[in-house]
Amino acid sequence: MRWTDDGYRYGRLTRWLHWAVAGILAWQFTGMAVKLIVGRAPITAFWVGTHKWVGTVLMVLILVRAVWGLWNMTRRPPHQPGLIGLAALAGHLTLYALMLVVPALALLRQWGSGKPLEAFGVTLMEKGGAEIPWMTAPADAVHGLLAWVLLAAIVGHIAMVLVHRYVWNDGTTKRMLG
Repeated sequence: MRWTDDGYRYGRLTRWLHWAVAGILAWQFTGMAVKLIVGRAPITAFWVGTHKWVGTVLMVLILVRAVWGLWNMTRRPPHQPGLIGLAALAGHLTLYALMLVVPALALLRQWGSGKPLEAFGVTLMEKGGAEIPWMTAPADAVHGLLAWVLLAAIVGHIAMVLVHRYVWNDGTTKRMLG
């Protein structure tokens, strides 16, 4: 199997990035669901304690995935023609936009908070001065809401995978699964 996409199926790196991002998103959403369901508890403290640095890793992977996708754009398997293809394109663009905006808002909030951001023992953002409200306000307002919208889009994406596989049986899922 090739590393790059070949017009018929997605390459190794595309698949790895897809599943790595999916796994990390599952971690992030599970942590927030545990927080909502369990409330304050040791497991919640652990999971929520990983949210920022895991989100930072996620943002890096999403940026790599976006650049890789743009670089492979002409080699990607095409969407179906017609309305179904346009809906698939719109769905994928929505997923990418939300995957970029949600962590970007959180990083903007972190930067504007004046607090440092550390991941793996490395300081990624130094401690700043006072909080900068125009930087923290957008994430405070919509980071969580857009994250749940992203989850809904992911559920829709998974539903369409199942439709392609078990209802239409058109071979689309083989492009990502091999």
